[in-house]
Amino acid sequence: MDKIRGFEVAKGFEDKGINIPVRKTKNSAGYDIEAAEDCIIPAFKLGQKPTLVKTGLKAYCPPDEFYMLCNRSSNPGKKGLVLANGVGIIDSDYYGNSDNDGHFMFAFYNIKDEDVEIKKGDCIGQAIFMKYLTVDNDNATGERTGGFGSTSK
Repeated sequence: MDKIRGFEVAKGFEDKGINIPVRKTKNSAGYDIEAAEDCIIPAFKLGQKPTLVKTGLKAYCPPDEFYMLCNRSSNPGKKGLVLANGVGIIDSDYYGNSDNDGHFMFAFYNIKDEDVEIKKGDCIGQAIFMKYLTVDNDNATGERTGGFGSTSK
């Protein structure tokens, strides 16, 4: 079978019991993503950086696609967790990059007054694959040279 789009366990997580994401219903747009390990997301303080929650996963898709990392609808109200970047956009060429093998993570702020504990296997968000379009006379020729945040380098 040819690979078109899907998930794999990222390097360094092969023996960590990472579950490959699944959709829960036949009409779900998103694949539920679990935390790869226990972590604490501290209560928000001004100037603090978001907490990166590891997934232990990488994903592949065709060159004209990307995938979005989206929050669970229940996270803000129940746990106080919001995505620092609103939504994560991950380009197809992030897969297998030299910095981190394409391992994607969720960047959370905790807007509650107390720390939030995430356990390995907790569903933390979802990934949705999508196509994108380009404008007339697009001439992008750059090549990815790294992982997280490398597009602007």
